Amino acid sequence: MTEDNELLLKQFFSSAAQQQIADEGFTARVMQRLPQRERQAFNLRWFNRLWTLLCVAVFIAVFIALRGWELLAIHLEVMLRTLPTESVNINPLMLATILFGLLFVGVGEVVYNEK
Repeated sequence: MTEDNELLLKQFFSSAAQQQIADEGFTARVMQRLPQRERQAFNLRWFNRLWTLLCVAVFIAVFIALRGWELLAIHLEVMLRTLPTESVNINPLMLATILFGLLFVGVGEVVYNEK
């Protein structure tokens, strides 16, 4: 039964596809505008990747400048040693650095997704 329906649909659409509708150049004008939109989308993707790369580079530079690996090692050690006895203290500078990096990446995503 479904094969018959599919055959009928194919026959109907094949005859409809052969029809020519006078559109006074509308289709040609629309097709001429499509590459511009693709170019704009490409530019937005390029900008998004560039923005993400810039944010990651700034984050890495700040991480290296503040010797973040030492801060992470110290906090990890403190956390592992004091976890059973007391709460963990968070370095506000490291937290601000991480949130700042996430903010820039988030702004880049918002800019990319606007159309």
